[in-house]
Amino acid sequence: MTELALDTTTPHAPSVIQALLGKLEIRYQEVADRPGLKTANKVQGVLLCDALGALLVLFPQSHLLDLKRVEVVNGRTLVAVPLERMKKMLGKHELTVLPGLPSLTSSPCLYEELLMVEGEPLLIESGEPGLLLEISREDFKKMLATASAGTFAQPVSKITPNLDRPDDDRQEITQAVQAFTARRIQQRLEATIEIPPLAETAQKIIKLRVDPNATIDDITGVVETDPALAAQVVSWAASPYYASPAKIRSVEDAIVRVLGFDLVINLALGLALGKTLSLPKDHPQHITPYWHQSIYTAAVIEGLTRAMPRDKRPEAGLTYLAGLLHNFGYLLLAHVFPPHFSLICRHLEVNPHLPHNYVEQHLLGISREQMGAWLMRFWDMPAELSTALRFQHDPSYDGDHAQYPNLVCLAIRLLRNRGIGGGGDTHVPDELLERLGLSREKAEDVVTKVLDAEALLRELAMQFTKE
Repeated sequence: MTELALDTTTPHAPSVIQALLGKLEIRYQEVADRPGLKTANKVQGVLLCDALGALLVLFPQSHLLDLKRVEVVNGRTLVAVPLERMKKMLGKHELTVLPGLPSLTSSPCLYEELLMVEGEPLLIESGEPGLLLEISREDFKKMLATASAGTFAQPVSKITPNLDRPDDDRQEITQAVQAFTARRIQQRLEATIEIPPLAETAQKIIKLRVDPNATIDDITGVVETDPALAAQVVSWAASPYYASPAKIRSVEDAIVRVLGFDLVINLALGLALGKTLSLPKDHPQHITPYWHQSIYTAAVIEGLTRAMPRDKRPEAGLTYLAGLLHNFGYLLLAHVFPPHFSLICRHLEVNPHLPHNYVEQHLLGISREQMGAWLMRFWDMPAELSTALRFQHDPSYDGDHAQYPNLVCLAIRLLRNRGIGGGGDTHVPDELLERLGLSREKAEDVVTKVLDAEALLRELAMQFTKE
């Protein structure tokens, strides 16, 4: 008979899962998912498909799923099942996440051989977020009787993204480009990557940013010479998000009465830089759209900056700009490696348990953060901005201009905790908050206020996607 050991402090497994395990006479313990659980014991389930049908793939969360190796093992070129199809399948069973249980679907199953090595019990997704099922490896093996085994996952421990050696970025980017062009490239990096020149409007705005004598008339003049940018600024000022007290009639009106010099100059620069590289047509499923992620992050950073003690507060406009451009390296990856960007997207889809820099390091040898920070330096953007992009995922960074990457890191993790943004760490260390002079309660309050206006922010983000 099935033995259930229920923890009354956590939600119970969905009834369909309880019935399934009961029928198979599988013993399990319900366990709340929490930081500190060994990823080697946690089973990641991913449903892949091709023209022949679906395949459930199971592997430890301590590993990265390599689609090319799956193709070698299985002889099929597979990608993640489309999001709508996955939702429909899970909805049929009233589940929210995919359990790593072969008998739940009618699909064949392929599992990583490591799962059958003797050791501690395995932890399987229950179908209910935050709730895992602890099952012995012996019992789990029973469920894999008709499944195929293979070696196709790459240990994450062998993938080492460059998080803290910015001096190596140039060499590593060059090596990555050489590897994907399959020929020896002797030209300088700038010529190899073929980055488009910085737009004239962006160049003018950058000059105004560093000019202590710049006036509202100066920025109005620059914005008005670019019809698309002028329309954008007026549209932003008229948005319900800024609650303008009266109709906006001109660019000057938008700057003086609503947005202010600092916000306009950074919005304009963010838009000008963003338009330099177009949004890729391909993208991973489950991704928060590029400009939505940028606007949410910038808005949270704006609130966090205001909440900081005055003596620790960095330049507000520049922190906002860091939020707008924090994921700029994503656009650059698509631009520099167009034939391989789809491969990156497909791997991000099947490895939702891992931060993107592990996937990028595995496939390219570099990360989007390295690429984005390099481009900011190449374009002579402020050092604070390139530092913010380069160290945004390092909560312990305490070097030059530390407040900027610290704020981006905090904003990204706070938003992830609210379901916005891709996979990655959601833990906010006390030390990170202390360096910024923020309490956990105050930081969470900032995010709550921003997301209370989510519909209005989404409207603003949509404007960035308009040509």
